Amino acid sequence: MTKQDLQAQIDELQSKLAFQEHTIDSLNEALSTQQEQMIDMERKLKFVIDKIKTLQQSNIASADEETPPPHY
Repeated sequence: MTKQDLQAQIDELQSKLAFQEHTIDSLNEALSTQQEQMIDMERKLKFVIDKIKTLQQSNIASADEETPPPHY
């Protein structure tokens, strides 16, 4: 192998390494964004669950309070 061949291989490896570093950085950024979104959605879901738990009963009477239909 000549010096030029070795230099070409080194250049190719450096190029691949730079591409991989860029890809890793992009994936890390996407993962961080998704983690933030999940935390936000968990917070919102907890709020909705808590809100539902505190809502008053609806206008529908429970089975014990409901008068039987006329055909009984």
